[in-house]
Amino acid sequence: MHPLLFLENSYFPPHVTYTWFIMLMLILVAFLGTRRLSIYPGRFQHVMELIIDGINQGMIATMGEGGKRYFPLIGTLALFIVVANLLGIIPGFESPTSNLNTTVSMALVVFVMTHIVGIRVHGFKYIKQFMGPVWWLTPIMMPIEIVSHLSRPLSLSVRLFGNIMGEDLVLAIVLILIPFLVPLPLFVLMIFTSIIQTMVFVILSMMYISMAMEEAH
Repeated sequence: MHPLLFLENSYFPPHVTYTWFIMLMLILVAFLGTRRLSIYPGRFQHVMELIIDGINQGMIATMGEGGKRYFPLIGTLALFIVVANLLGIIPGFESPTSNLNTTVSMALVVFVMTHIVGIRVHGFKYIKQFMGPVWWLTPIMMPIEIVSHLSRPLSLSVRLFGNIMGEDLVLAIVLILIPFLVPLPLFVLMIFTSIIQTMVFVILSMMYISMAMEEAH
């Protein structure tokens, strides 16, 4: 969406290039934040601990203590999405989440993980819940349940993609029309929206996994 992308190349599309860029950046930050752990943390370690603890507390509030085992997935999604969303605000960079391929990929991971969790926790009973309470309702209930579950990754991916693509498009137009002056309120609004969209994606992901962990019926 930007007139100029710093990492643009002829080998990979921008959303792939910037996805790898974010991955490397997060790996570097994780390395720097953990290489000299201390009981009395410095500023950088303290900030990292606040972020990780915030995600962990959010998971406990949404999923209960049993949700802690899924922290690697939810934490990774949260950090990647918020950085990807915010990256597009910087002129010369593009948000990977403004591309539908990226958001669909993450939504499919959550979708598959949801059903893996359901089957692991409940066994065959998890599959039976798609068939309805009695056998003769199966022809009606199964299509409804399938459509309901398939709508989840569609909702996750399209919502995030649409909002971030809209942000990048607005920023690109502003940079073309006013190349040397981008209104500060626009940046503040885009930062706020980026954080909110991250929270929406992550909270819905936690809710879907939590629903699969509940008693099948």
